[in-house]
Amino acid sequence: MDPLLLARLQFATTTSIHFLFVLVTLGLVTLLVYLQTAWVVTRKPVYERLTRFWGTFYLVNYALGITTGIVMEFQFGLNWSGLSQYAGNVFGAPLAIETLGAFFLESTLLGMWIFGWQRLRRGVHLALIYGVAITAYASAFWIMVANSWLQHPVGYEEAGGIAHLTDFGALLRNPAFGNAFGHVVSAALTCGGFLVAGISSWQLIRRTPDYEAFRRSLRIGVVTASVGVTLVMGFGFAQFGYLGRIQPTKFGDDGDKAAAAADFAARFGGSPADYLPPTWVGAPLGFMILIAFTLMWVWVLIPFFFRDWIIRLKAPLYLLLAATPLPFVAAIFGWLFREIGRQPWTVYGLLPTEDAVTQTSGAVLLTSFVGFTVLLLGLAVADWLLLARVAHRGTADPALGRRPDEPVPQPADRPDPVLA
Repeated sequence: MDPLLLARLQFATTTSIHFLFVLVTLGLVTLLVYLQTAWVVTRKPVYERLTRFWGTFYLVNYALGITTGIVMEFQFGLNWSGLSQYAGNVFGAPLAIETLGAFFLESTLLGMWIFGWQRLRRGVHLALIYGVAITAYASAFWIMVANSWLQHPVGYEEAGGIAHLTDFGALLRNPAFGNAFGHVVSAALTCGGFLVAGISSWQLIRRTPDYEAFRRSLRIGVVTASVGVTLVMGFGFAQFGYLGRIQPTKFGDDGDKAAAAADFAARFGGSPADYLPPTWVGAPLGFMILIAFTLMWVWVLIPFFFRDWIIRLKAPLYLLLAATPLPFVAAIFGWLFREIGRQPWTVYGLLPTEDAVTQTSGAVLLTSFVGFTVLLLGLAVADWLLLARVAHRGTADPALGRRPDEPVPQPADRPDPVLA
């Protein structure tokens, strides 16, 4: 088989799976900050139960997400040595900062948060989850800085066939970065909000004994999802204003596409048609926009979920439960449009994808593709099964933060009469 196709399929598979973990991580950590802050300020036990429940959810996803991320980064050296050689001096800088300055610090703070329950003062323990959230967003920040350079290379000079970083600030001012970063962060908020709302809906449908806790998390999830989907649409449509300018072959009009393709053909050889993305690349964008507009209905439901009688209807709860996967699907569609739309370039206008791939046999890449795909799918399934187990147990037995001598806690809130 074609080594280039296999390398692209492998990277698309591993990145897509890893991206799903990232969305949950960023979305849930934001809600954890709110829940633990509410607990520290109000001292209400319901917020402690929710913090421990969703914290367990977060930790399961975080642990398995790390594994998928490590596998993904290995591919830069294994399958994309041409990219590493040409752009490593530029592309590698934000990735190194992300690993050393954000991810390592995030993991350290998270470990202190996990083992700091019952050992640290409440204010100190709260500060740790704030630190985890800030470093998680910092990780996303630097990853998007690196990705945006691939989309629109700036702040570099080429010498000896290798790109060298000359202006670090230009990476941060890259027009391909700002709105894209906001788009990803708001997508994570949307996914986290719908995940919390969906699982809370399921608990209320099955008549959970801890009605008060999941009623609160349902409202928090719905409000977060509403704000998130509004922001994600705003940041997404804002990118339309400049995409045609910085990537004319992806989003320009017919004249701009033809002119850019002809220029690339003159510089790199071949025909102009070789420098246009696949004709179907607009389909993922269309589906993403369709899902986003569909999810806007969650705004309509906000007032209803602040009235207990809505529980008796259950229809809105089933709608939320059914809508839970949709923001994740939309996020994958958006990623496909962003990445496939710049083809046939790995670094837009500088490094063709065929020159970025490692020169090796199709058999080697096929073995790598199958092996990594099976591994990552196994991790994804394990994650889903573990999360389902945590969701099923509810708040009745939160292992996170429990003292060795602490009995298994029981919900303090009596079930709502409408569920009886």
